[in-house]
Amino acid sequence: MKRRNFIKTTAGAVPLLSLFPADLAGMIRETPPGKIERRSLGKTGEKLSMLGFGGIVVMDATPQQASSRVSEAIDYGINYFDVAPSYGDAEIKLGPALQPYRKDVFLACKTTERSKEGARKELEQSLKRLKTDHLDLYQLHAVTTLDDVKQIFAPGGAMETFLAARNEGKVRFLGFSAHSVEAANALMDQHDFDTILFPVNYTTWYAGDFGPQVLERAHSKQMGILALKAMAKSPYPEGATNKVPKCWYQPLTDPEEALMGLRFTLSHPVTAALPPGNEDLFKMALELSSRIKPLSAEEIKMMKEKGKAGTPIFQYPMT
Repeated sequence: MKRRNFIKTTAGAVPLLSLFPADLAGMIRETPPGKIERRSLGKTGEKLSMLGFGGIVVMDATPQQASSRVSEAIDYGINYFDVAPSYGDAEIKLGPALQPYRKDVFLACKTTERSKEGARKELEQSLKRLKTDHLDLYQLHAVTTLDDVKQIFAPGGAMETFLAARNEGKVRFLGFSAHSVEAANALMDQHDFDTILFPVNYTTWYAGDFGPQVLERAHSKQMGILALKAMAKSPYPEGATNKVPKCWYQPLTDPEEALMGLRFTLSHPVTAALPPGNEDLFKMALELSSRIKPLSAEEIKMMKEKGKAGTPIFQYPMT
């Protein structure tokens, strides 16, 4: 890849789905010497490392382990960190570990609270635990049903806290993570969010019809697109006992397969992908980062066949 690859904006000129893998038009891509590529985040003016650090990586770690994992990620050029209160003690561990680097990173947090009061309480708690006076991105977390969306936007709903917190300078940008196509579309109907965090995975894409319609819409709205589950393989078989720690799905553990999963996701107009929270898989993703490049035409055909033959962890419509 070119060290600085500024591509003229042509977003919206051609439907996204006719372009897979998208030519990444409209996205600024920069690769600092010896570091991971950075990509523009929608209309925010921010540039994030194309791999992010999920807070689960430091969940249940010792303070020393947390500091070491964060430091290693920083050395690779990671500047995007994402965490949530629902990730056990991840906020408590990430805050001190990230403190030496806070001014140079993009810190995202989330809440599963759907009420104004609940979201405010959790926001203030997250700020305290993360040892910061603001979050770069605050997201509605794991929105799945249309009832969730109704609660969020109802009088006294979480959206009131989100808008107030932005006005107060406690959060800079607003976004959401969604685990269903229905919820993602409903959220985009209700508000012009800055970002979306959504599963973009070759098996859910081809075998589950889960992702194309959401990415196309988010791209047309010039939202920053952040991706989950690039390294997911399938649901665990029933009765599986050898589950990978910190993974509720069966991940891609073979480095070459994981690389193809990451390349599939990042061949789309996605700013960054969050690898699994398992520390060993995250480290593997870091080690693979210099090899992440857009898929070739032949590789696209291969991934389509592989995806169609798989069992998706999400599908559309919901069953």
